[in-house]
Amino acid sequence: MPTETQCRIALSFIPQVGDVVARHLVEHFGDAASIFSAPRRELERIATVGPSRADAIRQFKDFSRTDLEIRFLERQGVRPVFWTDPDYPARLRHCWDAPVLLYTRGRPDLQAPRILGVVGTRRPTPYGIECCRSLIAGLAPLQVTIVSGLAYGIDVAAHQAAIEAGLPTIGVLAHGLDRIYPSRHARIARQMEEQGGLLTDFPSGTALNRMHFPRRNRIVAGCCDGILVAESGISGGSLITAGLANDYNRDVLAVPGRIGDTASEGCLALIRQNRAALITSAADIAEALNWRDPAVSAPPAVQSALFHDLTAEQRLILETLGATRLSLDEIQYRSGIPRSQVTEGMLALEMMGVVRALPGYTFQQMAR
Repeated sequence: MPTETQCRIALSFIPQVGDVVARHLVEHFGDAASIFSAPRRELERIATVGPSRADAIRQFKDFSRTDLEIRFLERQGVRPVFWTDPDYPARLRHCWDAPVLLYTRGRPDLQAPRILGVVGTRRPTPYGIECCRSLIAGLAPLQVTIVSGLAYGIDVAAHQAAIEAGLPTIGVLAHGLDRIYPSRHARIARQMEEQGGLLTDFPSGTALNRMHFPRRNRIVAGCCDGILVAESGISGGSLITAGLANDYNRDVLAVPGRIGDTASEGCLALIRQNRAALITSAADIAEALNWRDPAVSAPPAVQSALFHDLTAEQRLILETLGATRLSLDEIQYRSGIPRSQVTEGMLALEMMGVVRALPGYTFQQMAR
């Protein structure tokens, strides 16, 4: 019988089974190995599977391909992160189209308390690059993790600025980890592995393809607290990522540019359409995302007298929330409390003035 690791990788290899269906299967059976040993009739009963997908799962025999992938992972120091693993990024987990399997190299902290995605044009102006570098440098006291796509232009400028500011940075790739594209970014990619890492949902051997960019962009948007569009034309991948972030209830921030500059048309459109907040400084970013310098203004613990008056569920919610900003889904997942009790408990805590609601239907403890 194939191992759980083999089955996890194999599940991502079946063309008829995408990420959404794969997650439904894992939710139903509990692990990947049970999917491949399940009777066809039981597979068919899952609403999103049906006869054709059930046949594809039952007929999958190419575990030699999974063995090759496992050998690659071991040889290259690549770590697979499955959807049910505790270190799967919590922010991404709650996106409807989250990848069932990720591959990481380096030391990326996908659960960092503050993560900002930075996107923009591949042909930036000096103004766009300087804004990007200045804003990221200004975030250094908050130890923000910077995520981008390692592409030409704003992407690589964001990674470089993070490295210079001593911030962790993660590059999300639209191909397998057996290559770096563009090749001229190989040096900075190696630096990123020491000060963050690389991330993809594509197995080794997957070459770059323009059709892969939307898959890459959804990871950038989904694993962050917010997306900063540093400079963008009126169309392109940056605006696609911003749209995905809006769909995921993430904050979208945009740097304004001069009227008439084609490189700023996308940012100005986002601001004009109320799809992005106007950003002119690192302080604006921190305020928009409700980030505080923990050395100065981290919310203290709830007063002990009040804490003892709370129910067990309310205390667990506060312990789960800590000094971070979480959605109801994230609180439910991390605490294990049923959704109805989380909603009821959060409403009570909000009425007490212990927590407050924030944009994107997220919550944070109030300073007391």
